[in-house]
Amino acid sequence: MTDMSEIIELTSNLIARESVTPEDAGCQAMLSERLQAKGFKCEQLDFVDVKNLFVTHGRERPVMIFLGHTDVVPPGPRDQWQSDPFKPEIRDGYLYGRGAADMKGSVAAFVLALEKFVEKHPNHPGTIGMLITSDEEGDAIHGVRNVAEYFKTAHQHIDYCITGEPSSIDKFGDLLRVGRRGTLSGTLKVKGIQGHVAYPERARNPIHDAMAPLAELSARVWDSGYPEFPPSSFQISNINAGTGANNVIPGECTVVFNFRYNPGWKTDDLIQEVHTVCDLHCLDYEIAWHRGGEPFLTRDGKLRKAVRETIIARLGITPLENTGGGTSDARFIAPLGAEVVEMGPINASIHKVNERVAISELEQLPDLYCEFAERLLLP
Repeated sequence: MTDMSEIIELTSNLIARESVTPEDAGCQAMLSERLQAKGFKCEQLDFVDVKNLFVTHGRERPVMIFLGHTDVVPPGPRDQWQSDPFKPEIRDGYLYGRGAADMKGSVAAFVLALEKFVEKHPNHPGTIGMLITSDEEGDAIHGVRNVAEYFKTAHQHIDYCITGEPSSIDKFGDLLRVGRRGTLSGTLKVKGIQGHVAYPERARNPIHDAMAPLAELSARVWDSGYPEFPPSSFQISNINAGTGANNVIPGECTVVFNFRYNPGWKTDDLIQEVHTVCDLHCLDYEIAWHRGGEPFLTRDGKLRKAVRETIIARLGITPLENTGGGTSDARFIAPLGAEVVEMGPINASIHKVNERVAISELEQLPDLYCEFAERLLLP
């Protein structure tokens, strides 16, 4: 088993760097320097203000990479943390700090797994590597999305991808994400006519206008699911209108909403459905759309088998395999033709104050990741 102090030390060094998205705060430079010294090729594929580190060892196919991120979400109210979010602290068998579970612990485990794999198999077949971005928690535009486009033009193949997102629910290793629903966001602006609330006949209230179509979209059952996918959903996340005064009818209402959809839908069809409803209600409106990523699914093949069998052998449990949850950067790698799974620590504390990861999980991750690679790349 990997030395406990080594994984804790590396994870702690990453947590101590205040890399709130899209900042990297020197995390990738530290990892690059370490891995270059051990014979890995390290390339910075940076776009705009986002840092992306691509690490490889080997030149042949198949190509297997670990996928992760060094950026973290803001810590929130620091006075609610029991310790400084960027000063890692061990308490009661857990390592505390922003990014401990999401996902600096997994990134540290990737590095140790890469080193161990190459040390054991210096002349290994295929290519093993790692792609790390500082733009997963933010806009996710100049990170893996742009790198994937670069890979297409550079003819960089990816055959297998293991993402270290915290996938486990109740017990370490109890869940593998083998796909994700697509995500589509819209910002709806409904135009009205501002006026005095006492004279509604001289105004047009955009809030009132928006209520009926929004109620129709929200109440709709979009589908009952798709093989290996939960049902698609429509959710309103923000509504903003008004001047703050109680006697003014606003001139505009802005609504932000999101679809999480399975492969039964095409993005353009969802867009058309929304426009159809808005038009039927005679709204004066415009919508700005953001296509966050298409749904994807890794069929049960070599990657899922390798990860599943390793977890059964090492952890003694058979993981559930599904496509639930939110999104991850895996959605940009899957369209390259790669088999993709997500496997990492328990996700109970991610994005919360007092984020933590169990020391016992950190200890096991590097060896798990290393064995995934051995089952995939070695004869």
